[in-house]
Amino acid sequence: MSPRRWLLADQLGPHFLDDDHQPVLLVEVSELFRRRRLHRQKAHLVLSALRHRAAELGDRALLLRAGTFREALASIDGPVEVCHPSTRATRDFVRSVPGLTVLPPRGFITDRADFADWADRPRRGPLRMVDFYRYAKRRHGVLTGPGPTGRAGAAPTGRTLDVPAPPPIVEDDIDAEVRADLDRWERDGVRFVGRDAPRAHPASHTEAEERLDHFLRHRLPEFGRYGDVISAEDPVLAHGMLSASFNLGLLDPAVAVSRAEAAWRAGDAPQDSVEAFIRGILGWREFLWQLYWYVEPPYRGTGWLAATEPLPQWFLDLDADAVEARCLADVLAGVRDRAWAHHAQRLLVLGNHALQRGWRPTELVDWFQRSFVDGVEWVMNTTVIGMSQYADLARVDTRPYAVDGRYIDEISDYCTGCRYQPDRELGDLACPYTGGFAAFLHRNRAKLVADPRLAAELAARDDPQHREAVLAQEEKRGSNPP
Repeated sequence: MSPRRWLLADQLGPHFLDDDHQPVLLVEVSELFRRRRLHRQKAHLVLSALRHRAAELGDRALLLRAGTFREALASIDGPVEVCHPSTRATRDFVRSVPGLTVLPPRGFITDRADFADWADRPRRGPLRMVDFYRYAKRRHGVLTGPGPTGRAGAAPTGRTLDVPAPPPIVEDDIDAEVRADLDRWERDGVRFVGRDAPRAHPASHTEAEERLDHFLRHRLPEFGRYGDVISAEDPVLAHGMLSASFNLGLLDPAVAVSRAEAAWRAGDAPQDSVEAFIRGILGWREFLWQLYWYVEPPYRGTGWLAATEPLPQWFLDLDADAVEARCLADVLAGVRDRAWAHHAQRLLVLGNHALQRGWRPTELVDWFQRSFVDGVEWVMNTTVIGMSQYADLARVDTRPYAVDGRYIDEISDYCTGCRYQPDRELGDLACPYTGGFAAFLHRNRAKLVADPRLAAELAARDDPQHREAVLAQEEKRGSNPP
């Protein structure tokens, strides 16, 4: 008897199966949605994707709804196998199930043994994504050799992109069923965060491929210029909103990399744009996945900086209406309304605010995992703790990802019309990010003084009176919404 392949909720693309005849198991465990307060749209997407996959596979698929995974597996006759899970908890569980065969990981480009071989090599400093990316390009033969002479990415001249809208996602009977189930769960006491809305992210491989096609044709050419730009007018800009599709396993990253490189070689997209997109997949995504498994004990940070404050309730509740700072209000509203924000908004607005105020990194990791439609443990652990909150002794990034309001003003249109002024550190009109950045430097001065890139910032604030004023101001603001 052919083993039945158990597809986890992040293994829903065709590359997680071996052939067109393999029997499949899919499992829904409603208890998982009761344990943590997920964003309503994230819960909808996960259930919709599972059920759409079952519908696609037809008679090949067995969709079980059970109290626990162990109960579901106990009801199956015959052999069952599963691809290596993406979290330690699930890995430990599948290893504990008698007779369940655990296959090597899929959905990633670099083999774990290859990464370990690279990571174990002698080096002067800690592991760095930039070094891994160079290795991965050579190892997989990506962006090697000469290419066409493409146009260089110039500085953006506006805050919107004149490109066609992506293919619309049309909800179907499966989505209606999911929405009815979630409504019923809420009546029964299950709590969600964020607002319900029509599904905005792909729940099937076909929908995800359509989104990828549109991105490669219309947004990839501008990705190099607009990837780090933030706009209140256009929250998407050059981004493809593909992260949830990759993290659900609907898209094969190796295929996406190959197609982006083909666009460059065909002269359809400039090298800087293609390089930026491929670096995000072959570089950051692969590096985060590999680092999650390579670092033992589990990657949870050290609390090296002064970060002991709990996340305030307004932030946990996504209460954007309570916030006056235009940048934070807009990004938080985007999380509330769309369960999504692009990487610059996450790092420079959300993570930067948390870092400046000394919020607990592990609580912030949990918030990102629950509140974002693409939130998964192996991504958020390393990104939030390492890159965003600098709580890992510089394993991922070489400096804290802290900036002031003047930098946010340079890359966004938020400061126009905001009640705060980005160049002010003190006073009623002081930008919370500018004053917060100064307070962050003062609080952590002893640990940051050796950073050459922060030396000038620290020297400019080497005044005891300034230090006292800034710290007193930020203490008065406390955990209140800015």
